[in-house]
Amino acid sequence: MIELTTRWLGLDLRSPLVVGASPLTDDVGALRACVDAGAGAVVMHSLFEEQLVAEQMAAHRFIDSRINMDAEARSFFPESEVFEMGSGSYLKRLERLRSTLDVPVIASLNGISPGGWTLHARELQDAGADAIELNLYDLATDPAETAVTLEQRQQEVVRSVVGQVSIPVSVKLSPFYSALPAFVAGVEAAGAHGLVLFNRFYQPDMDLDALTLSRELVLSSSAELPLRLHAVATLFNRTGLEMAVSGGVHTGDDAAKAILSGGTVVQVVSALLAEGPQALARISDAMNRRLSTMGYRTVAEARGALSLDNAPDSKAWERLNYARLLQGWR
Repeated sequence: MIELTTRWLGLDLRSPLVVGASPLTDDVGALRACVDAGAGAVVMHSLFEEQLVAEQMAAHRFIDSRINMDAEARSFFPESEVFEMGSGSYLKRLERLRSTLDVPVIASLNGISPGGWTLHARELQDAGADAIELNLYDLATDPAETAVTLEQRQQEVVRSVVGQVSIPVSVKLSPFYSALPAFVAGVEAAGAHGLVLFNRFYQPDMDLDALTLSRELVLSSSAELPLRLHAVATLFNRTGLEMAVSGGVHTGDDAAKAILSGGTVVQVVSALLAEGPQALARISDAMNRRLSTMGYRTVAEARGALSLDNAPDSKAWERLNYARLLQGWR
């Protein structure tokens, strides 16, 4: 069996398997079971920019804006700076997880524009977060906004969050960048310490009978993994940022592929939601057996062995080997 200890974002992890951001992080018991099953770290679900900004504005409208409207207003309206905003309950959960779990706990922020909401990164740090995962969940819908403008805004968000804290910040990206290596270089220049590849957009479907949108959480499958493997294998040794693979990891072989492509850690979510914490133990055992059978003694030895730089047939990664696949699909 191989040595699983891993260093990610400057943190010492007992395993490269990480519980990714999901509703599961509200269940302390389930997280404790995941840690017992071998999780090396836990990522909390996100605090959203819209949530923080909306609650800040609501507090202003219903508190500060009324303070000078009545002679006695100050006696029954608290000042907004001492009024609990949207991060209060999140910070309490973070503190509870830090006191309960003996693995690093990574807080998460989700936003698309620079602004006052990024100040909450410092609150997360002060509450004990070991790192912050910044989720750049941004769908382009304005035809007047170019890719350059959008990417510059996102890099400014990274710079703003990084500037608030001394703990490491990883950035979770979508797969929808026309020149991913160039954008990643900008993220690195903005001060990020790591990447998470990729976000999964939970897009609504249509209910044709009711003529409404239907919202349903669709779990990932291993079929989504190759997109991640290709990106990580391409970026390995082309960026100084450590990489986490997120999305499509359901088996030990999936996790082994993520490591061999160049991933430092592997985030697991859908398998845990479907099977519970025992899925983590199953994936860990199978990954360990696979890499050990291949002759590796440590995770570090295996990392990047099948990246673009090291693959026996690098052309198989370039353009995803389309021609050969289409010709031999049978």
